[in-house]
Amino acid sequence: MSSSPSAATAGKQIPESGGGLSHRQILTILSGLMMGMFLASLDQTIVSTAIRTIADDLHGLSEQAWTTTAYLITSTIATPLYGKLSDLYGRKPFFLAAISIFIVGSMACTFSTSMIELAGFRAFQGIGAGGLMSLALAIIGDIVPPRERARYQGYILAVFATSSVLGPLVGGFLAGQSTILGIAGWRWVFLVNVPIGIAALVVVAKVLNVPHKRREHRIDWLGAVLIAVGVVPLLLVAEQGQGWGWSSTRSLACFAVGIVGVIAWILVERRMGDDALIPMRLFGSKVFSQTSMLSVLVGAGMFGGMLMIPQYLQIVKGASPTESGLMMLPLMLGMMTASIATGQLIARTGHYKIFPVIGTALMTVAMVLFQQLVQWNTPLPETMAFMLLLGVGLGFTMQTLTLAVQNAVRPQDMGVATASATFFRQLGATAGTAVFLSVLFSSVGGKIQTAFTGAAKTAQFQAALHDPAVVADPNNAPVIEMLKHPAAARSGASSVLSDSSFIQKLTEVFADPFKQGFADSMHTVFLLGGIVTAVAFVLVLFIKEVPLRKVSAMQARAQDAAAADRQQLKDELAAEWVPEEPAL
Repeated sequence: MSSSPSAATAGKQIPESGGGLSHRQILTILSGLMMGMFLASLDQTIVSTAIRTIADDLHGLSEQAWTTTAYLITSTIATPLYGKLSDLYGRKPFFLAAISIFIVGSMACTFSTSMIELAGFRAFQGIGAGGLMSLALAIIGDIVPPRERARYQGYILAVFATSSVLGPLVGGFLAGQSTILGIAGWRWVFLVNVPIGIAALVVVAKVLNVPHKRREHRIDWLGAVLIAVGVVPLLLVAEQGQGWGWSSTRSLACFAVGIVGVIAWILVERRMGDDALIPMRLFGSKVFSQTSMLSVLVGAGMFGGMLMIPQYLQIVKGASPTESGLMMLPLMLGMMTASIATGQLIARTGHYKIFPVIGTALMTVAMVLFQQLVQWNTPLPETMAFMLLLGVGLGFTMQTLTLAVQNAVRPQDMGVATASATFFRQLGATAGTAVFLSVLFSSVGGKIQTAFTGAAKTAQFQAALHDPAVVADPNNAPVIEMLKHPAAARSGASSVLSDSSFIQKLTEVFADPFKQGFADSMHTVFLLGGIVTAVAFVLVLFIKEVPLRKVSAMQARAQDAAAADRQQLKDELAAEWVPEEPAL
């Protein structure tokens, strides 16, 4: 027998590891990702400054939580499903599907005739939104090593910066127009997504060609159903519990169904193993489990502040939607500047833990300053300085959490890990939105009454009541009616929850108690947000920093595949080799 390899194996060579992309290839793929990310980030900012006008026009200011919560619930639930499916079958088809669903949902929103109807269409839109950001971040994790990500951070942040600046301005401008081409101005807030989405579809279909090796696994549909059964009732009771009563039958039923659903989901995920929607083994990593909890807290605190500030600027300070968009620039610029600085410093040093520590601390300080110092008559420059501080805190924190999660898991789990990080952040955002808006609107009626009681004793208020011109002004009729019939004062104060636009038309002395009542209610929300971010600060101190990888997930997978091929070839050669018999 010869010791030489057979013909079957003679031509084989041990493959070398690789899988890296050139700078030009990465930029080409990145152009498609940025279109999808721009679509998602623009929608978040464009609606925030228009929602008050939308709610007033549809007569449901207190119901605006449903439109935000419905969108966040569906996007939250869809996010881990996108991550898991894209790990198995590739990112591109699901990224295209997410964009398509988002476009259809945006078109449907323009036909809304009530806040509840709008909430339903926003829920459908959220199914698409769940894949836009998480899949884009997962693909970036596939093609760019963590240490080199700062090299491309400027391109990504340019998307967020552009949408952060344009979104509030465009949303405010559109909401401020009575009609555009015969369509109510605020409806264009959703309609504008359509041409952008179509452009994104074309670009992504052409340039997003990331190599993928298909993996055959079971799809965890039962896990997807159970996570909805567990999450939706808990988020509903968070949003409606204040009105229902926390110990009411409906609240207790939601608690019971939600807890049973979460427990059942965990049991199913454990049984599904690696095929689970979110494999339970990922929680064996302390970095993953701690960062997931931190994402929940940061998401809740972030949306608490981001939602309250436009409300304060428009209702309390009387800014138009367009003006409030401009006034939000310090927050956006703070976030952008801090994110760029964070990326550059991480690339140079390889260390990242210090940034969420500083970020959560700054967020807590900003929340406390809003709660303690921002009153209904506080000068705007002071308020905008606090916005800048909050933005810097968010910039230090947000991207670093995603980076930590991606760096802590196997390359094969990049999609599900990135989607999980997004899922937990959105879960916190949804819960925070529901709770904070519930607290705001459940307390504002009483706060306004209290403010009126105090204001009515002042000489300025009494002088206005006896001024014939003031009393005859039809814009002041709601307040005059409240004062004539004290028994109806509560319903009068609560009428602001349906339409707040009349506040800006009142004589100043009559408008001030409404503004003061809103500002006082927002203080409670900022206090809750400060508590949440303070807990996040404590938690981040205990997170262990893992050294950043210097290869991308795609390169790591290629190296693993090459190593497996080399080992297989060695085994084949060893099996065929037979030592020659010694000569006699």
